Amino acid sequence: MSDTIEKVKCLIIGSGPAGYTAAIYAARANMAPVLYQGTQPGGQLTTTNEVENFPGYPDGITGPAMMIELQKQAERFETDVRDGWITKVDFSEKPHKVWVNGTKEIHCDTVIISTGATAKYLGLESEQKYLKLGGGVSACAVCDGFFYRNHEVVIVGAGDSACEEAHYLSKLCKKVTMLVRKDEFRASKIMAQRVKNTENIEILFNTETEEVLGDGQVVTGVRVINNKTYEKTEIPVTGFFVAIGHKPNTDIFKGFLKLDETGYIINEPGTAKTNIEGVFVSGDAADHVYRQAVTAAGTGCMAALDAERWLAAQDSTFEVSTSNYN
Repeated sequence: MSDTIEKVKCLIIGSGPAGYTAAIYAARANMAPVLYQGTQPGGQLTTTNEVENFPGYPDGITGPAMMIELQKQAERFETDVRDGWITKVDFSEKPHKVWVNGTKEIHCDTVIISTGATAKYLGLESEQKYLKLGGGVSACAVCDGFFYRNHEVVIVGAGDSACEEAHYLSKLCKKVTMLVRKDEFRASKIMAQRVKNTENIEILFNTETEEVLGDGQVVTGVRVINNKTYEKTEIPVTGFFVAIGHKPNTDIFKGFLKLDETGYIINEPGTAKTNIEGVFVSGDAADHVYRQAVTAAGTGCMAALDAERWLAAQDSTFEVSTSNYN
């Protein structure tokens, strides 16, 4: 083995609630974790202005501030947190091999994948502007719907997730307008019927977003166009939700890990184990159902505990730590 190849007992790929929680548990178990933050240090939560549904923050906290606190907690237990991202892996034999930024090679006893998923957006300049400002654009109704109580909002999407989020918003908002690009839903009949039967949900078929309107700070409306009649309409709203899907950040694992049809890593039920021994997954890279910070943190804990036990089973000199259970 080349002297330039680094040996690591536990490598964590990606940050965010899943990665940092895995790091906290792994570090407390004397696994000397090395964590690479990835292309978006802190993960999706860094794009969230206010987090009010994570336990332990009675007054709420911003997403970026929360990620800084989680990083500090991981570093307190001597997690080696590094800039950079993993560009290539080879899980075909042991030790597991990964490459950082296309150059540095690392050999790992265990790997915890916490690369998350990326919400899909329409790509409009105005949409991205108000997303970055935290001024009314969101891809998570469960995360941000509370801030629009008694407001009027728009949601874009036609699948089960869009219908579920529209129904969730209808319980909080004065009115929800669904924009469906085609003349029918992609959602299951039962989900489509649920939104159709909800009194304060209006569905506009054959309708696309042309621009998100605002005052330079917050969203004030949406200009839409009917793709059949080409009629344009402005809808006054304070919230613009996008529910057109997520893309798991798992492309580099293709060919090694089992993925579902949309790219989410398939884990052994009830565990963080993947189909490759010594490789574990946590957070939104595997979770396409809940996608919450608190569930991601929970699976980060699971991944570290599973990795700790796996190491102990391979190496009789490595003992399972009791500190993780205190």
